[in-house]
Amino acid sequence: MKDEHLPASGLGQIGIILVGPKFPENIGASARIASNFGISQLIVVSDEQFDQERMLKMATHKAAHLIREMRVCRTTAEAAAPFHFIVGTTARQGRHRPQDQTPREVMAEIAPLVPGNQIGLMFGPEDAGLSNEDLNLCQFASTIPTAGFSSLNLAQAVAIHCYELYTAARPQPFAGVPKSEFANSFDLEGMYEHVEEVLSEATFLHDTNRVYWMRNIRQFLGRMRLKRKEASMIRGVCRKLLWRNRQGQEAGLPPIAPVASEQHQALEKTAQ
Repeated sequence: MKDEHLPASGLGQIGIILVGPKFPENIGASARIASNFGISQLIVVSDEQFDQERMLKMATHKAAHLIREMRVCRTTAEAAAPFHFIVGTTARQGRHRPQDQTPREVMAEIAPLVPGNQIGLMFGPEDAGLSNEDLNLCQFASTIPTAGFSSLNLAQAVAIHCYELYTAARPQPFAGVPKSEFANSFDLEGMYEHVEEVLSEATFLHDTNRVYWMRNIRQFLGRMRLKRKEASMIRGVCRKLLWRNRQGQEAGLPPIAPVASEQHQALEKTAQ
């Protein structure tokens, strides 16, 4: 049933990201749900060509435009690139994952960020959910609390998160759309590449600890909600360190100082 009080552009900058969906019907149902709550972006990460008629049947005519305008990406990173904040949905928990909250708790944090920012709600495949690599792109993790069996239909999960976001953001005044100052996923991924390169040359990162430390660095910096100019500043510092290190090596100067062996050993034990 349509809500006549839905703000015209309140959630227009929200995007639903479906990673590796298995069934076109779930894509169509997700489009219908997005349309119900005023969400205007639908992104699918897949190599498959989905049956448009099966998607349209579930979307109904009111959400057909979302199916026809749907963006299809080859990688999750490509889908995430325009977004400043991403909520990853997961039923699994683990110490290396972002701290998970209920959809209501997450959306209470997201609601003040809605005006002016591109925000993505990311959902994984019906059979496996989001991978750790997908969740690395997310600043928030949301888990729907259930009694016992934790698996929900993809469209049900989309509906719960859209409803909670709509409810949380609804009181926010949407007088114009300010330009976001926050770094989007594209900015952040470029920054993380530079950080990883510097830490590798400083011998802080090795093949045995790279995943662990980079995931922790992502989670730490993700909590900072970096502005675009701050991410650019960090990249500038990294580029300067890399340039100095490589120029210095050519001139016979000492390289970037590695972590002291005793301290490094202590950190290695922490990583294990």
